[in-house]
Amino acid sequence: MLRPSAREALQAEIIKRRLPVDFMSTVERWYLPLAQHINTVRNSKNKPIVVSFNGSQGSGKSTLTAFLTLILQHQFDQFSVELSIDDFYLTHAERKQLALDVHPLLATRGVPGTHDVMLAKNTLDCLLSCSANNSCSLPRFDKAIDDRLDPQDWPRVSQPVQVILFEGWCNHAPVQTIEHLVEPVNELEHDEDTQGIWRRYANQQLIEYHQQLFERADLLVLLQAPSFEMVYEWRGLQETKLAQDSSAAQKGIMNEQQLHRFIQHYERITRQALKYLPDTADVVLSLNDQHAINAIRFRETVGV
Repeated sequence: MLRPSAREALQAEIIKRRLPVDFMSTVERWYLPLAQHINTVRNSKNKPIVVSFNGSQGSGKSTLTAFLTLILQHQFDQFSVELSIDDFYLTHAERKQLALDVHPLLATRGVPGTHDVMLAKNTLDCLLSCSANNSCSLPRFDKAIDDRLDPQDWPRVSQPVQVILFEGWCNHAPVQTIEHLVEPVNELEHDEDTQGIWRRYANQQLIEYHQQLFERADLLVLLQAPSFEMVYEWRGLQETKLAQDSSAAQKGIMNEQQLHRFIQHYERITRQALKYLPDTADVVLSLNDQHAINAIRFRETVGV
């Protein structure tokens, strides 16, 4: 049973996000049990925890973490902070230089190697020891302009954090062997990465992501899409919302052809995650073709 304060906060979020009125049933059926599980893990460890979320583009990671933040705070008295790996993209200028130094495809944000891993690591470190005397800035990246916001516009946290909800499309994705990188998986790799330099670089960088970021997670939650093909449809809906919320004069809004090419940057790693993470994730939320959760599975968690 939701507390009145929790229900009020959740209903306000539903309105803010222009979600269907009956979305509250999704919150109560799927999000609430997950929040309760996170709360149990947090209390068992008696320290701030990091919960990592993997899901393909458009799978609903940001929506899930936003509602979990509210439930954890208003239902379980656990102050939580949302982080997205997208907010740690290198700046437009940094990616432009990387494209000159390593491979032209690295100008496009997305694959491992196009994020500032040390900025992400330092942000996690700060949040895990956050207090009134040790406030933390949360980096923000604006996809509409394809660049990081000015640090003076980053929000700040100035109180102890119990749960960090860290979501990312490539979180915990398995690193591939060199042999598996030989054959291209789509037109982009075939036509624009003929020697495999770009995909080998991204795969090598993914090792550092595991060491610096992913291995710090206390829980891994997977939003499991029914297939990679659904990513095109779901990411298209995301782009439509981005266009509605942004000035028409802004850069970064993609048409259908541009979006199709853009998603191919993510295909190799997304397919790896969809194939292997269902067997290793601590919690799996299965999605159907209508973008709705239809099952939740909890794996026994050590220490709980």
